[in-house]
Amino acid sequence: MTVENGSSPPSTSDTTTATAKLLFDETDILYEEDCLRNQYSAKTWFRYIDHIKDGPNEKINLVYERALRELPGSYKLWHNYLKLRRKQVRSKCIIDPAYEEVNNTFERSLVFMHKMPRIWLDYCQLLMDQCKITRTRRVFDRAIRALPVTQHNRIWPLYIKFVTTYPEISETATRVFKRYLKLQPECAEEFIDYLSEIGNLDECAKYYVEVLNRENFVSRQGKTTHQLWNELCELVSKNPTKIKSVPVEAIIRQGILKYKDQVGQLWTSLADYYIRSGCFEKARDIFEEAIESVLTVRDFTQVFDAYAQSEEGLISALMNKSNDDDEEITEDDDLELELRLARLEYLMDRRPLMLNSVLLRQNPHNVNEWLKRVKLYGEQYDKVIETFTTAVQTVDPKVCTGKLQDLWIAFAQFYDKYQQPDEARYIYDKAVKVNFRNVDDLAAVWCAWCEMELQHERPNEAIKLMERATVLPRHKVDYYDTNETVQLRLHKSLKLWSFYVDLEECYGTFQTCKSVYDRILDLRIATPQIIMNYGLYLEENKYFEDAFRTYEKGIALFKWPNVYDIWLTYLCKFVERYSDGSKLERARDLFEQCLEHCQPKFAKNLYLLYAKLEEQHGLDRRALKIYERATSAVEPKEKEEMFNIYIKRCGEMQGITATREIYEKAIEALEEERAVRDMCLRYADLERKLGEIDRARAIYSHCSQMCDPRVHGDFWQTWKEFEIKHGNEDTMREMLRIKRSVQATYNVQVNY
Repeated sequence: MTVENGSSPPSTSDTTTATAKLLFDETDILYEEDCLRNQYSAKTWFRYIDHIKDGPNEKINLVYERALRELPGSYKLWHNYLKLRRKQVRSKCIIDPAYEEVNNTFERSLVFMHKMPRIWLDYCQLLMDQCKITRTRRVFDRAIRALPVTQHNRIWPLYIKFVTTYPEISETATRVFKRYLKLQPECAEEFIDYLSEIGNLDECAKYYVEVLNRENFVSRQGKTTHQLWNELCELVSKNPTKIKSVPVEAIIRQGILKYKDQVGQLWTSLADYYIRSGCFEKARDIFEEAIESVLTVRDFTQVFDAYAQSEEGLISALMNKSNDDDEEITEDDDLELELRLARLEYLMDRRPLMLNSVLLRQNPHNVNEWLKRVKLYGEQYDKVIETFTTAVQTVDPKVCTGKLQDLWIAFAQFYDKYQQPDEARYIYDKAVKVNFRNVDDLAAVWCAWCEMELQHERPNEAIKLMERATVLPRHKVDYYDTNETVQLRLHKSLKLWSFYVDLEECYGTFQTCKSVYDRILDLRIATPQIIMNYGLYLEENKYFEDAFRTYEKGIALFKWPNVYDIWLTYLCKFVERYSDGSKLERARDLFEQCLEHCQPKFAKNLYLLYAKLEEQHGLDRRALKIYERATSAVEPKEKEEMFNIYIKRCGEMQGITATREIYEKAIEALEEERAVRDMCLRYADLERKLGEIDRARAIYSHCSQMCDPRVHGDFWQTWKEFEIKHGNEDTMREMLRIKRSVQATYNVQVNY
């Protein structure tokens, strides 16, 4: 069999001659005899080789050659032999003839081992170490042709490493990479990185596009499709002169449609592409288009800042050019500079409007942003009218953000500001037909319309508008039924009726105002405040009994605690009206009716008012009974104050001695110990003044059970002074005994 490159296995004569030149040890004879007996056994040869491993290289190589002559198909022999030969030349210069001998040995081995990828890899690595570029490439190609496809993945990494090591052969490397990608297309990112390194950006962009067009592509570097898009956009935008094979604008616009969270960056990249290409007007058009299409403030800020920066850059470049040139500045240069400055200033002036447009594109139903847009236009009449018209046609009442009624009212007020009341009335007439979200929103529009009529001194028209707004529907409608339109539920709007009442009080007659109040009561939408306002209005017009009937209607409408203010006002007004006591029994009935369901929280003022009435026009006995009832009807925290008032009034009416029962009842009824102690001290002081020393001492003794000597020393000092002044040695001793007993009771550590 002929070996590639013209080499052939060692002949018998050569081997014999070489053997004659070597001096064998006596220990080799046994191994030689064993090899002669078992010349086709690899183990025999390996034992022999292991025996002479420390001998000269020529001797070891000769034994390997003899073994391979007998066993040319042994992979293990070839692999170990080639490994040994590479080790022998590792320390030599790459131009040493020994390297070529090793190369020939590899060539001879491949006659039998051409299906073994390890042999090919070692051979290629050896050639790479010798820097034999062309020969190495050819050996790699032979390896790929010789090995099955399933083993190509072992060759290609080293092949790619080889071709990318030398920048001078970039064209060859590109072709090799393309062959490699046919076998492993998932490694396209390595090729893209290599193309970027060697500056072949046009080819790099083409492969970026190819990768992004694959639906099932998975990055081996862990990059997302979004990251690859960003890299492609950055590449094409920064190198417009080097990339000609891909449609840059179409690619970036596709990314804008696909990646909504990177719209600002992609628009900026597209504009940057045209700026670097020198197409400044096209870049400006791109910026304007981007500002008109972005939907978020972040994207708008990114695009606008890039737009302004590009304009400033052009102005700076023009000014630097004028300063650097030796030639005089022409009039055209001045005009161009002024034009660019004016354009930049106009851009900055438009920023608030542009930002407002972005927010409205984001949410066209944002009423507050529409009103801001109107303010931004200022006194531009046509623009303001156009904005208002677009706003009221765009905003959906059911999903709007903000108060839609403010938009309609502002629209009408704008016409009114320019002395166009008829147009304002037309707008209001349109507004009251809008199906607002809440009834109060529609009521606000009606009220604003009436206020405009009042400003034009047309109160009768305002009243007619209120009559029109409060017309009852043909069928019964529930105010909280959202299935009905707000126009049908408007007749129960308290806000509208309150405005109507105020209007009638100012510009109407007594009868018309009274009828409006009565309609409010009939609709059962009145509040306690409206009831009291109605009553006061009737009193001002001297209709006292009608006012009292109004209070009674209000009392029938509400329950506690909402009815408290009505009761208090009613009772005060009734007592004030009949201050001569002519309606005493009626007043008593009213008080009893009020106190029947009165809550303790509100009882104090009502009982005091009732008692005052009895004191002025009734009997003292009845007044004291009312005070007594009050002590048990009020809240616990108010009982002490109520008992004090009761004691004071009883003392003034029936004398001090009559207060004893009240004191005893207070001591029993009060819950707070402090209040009980104070009441006991006052009671004891009263008995002392009356000369009832024993009764006073008994009260002190009763109170002492709740007075810790370590805390309430003032009580014990008071009792001590009392005993010193009015007692004797026995009573003092008894007081001290009680004190020790109480102290022992409060002491948590008792020592016996």
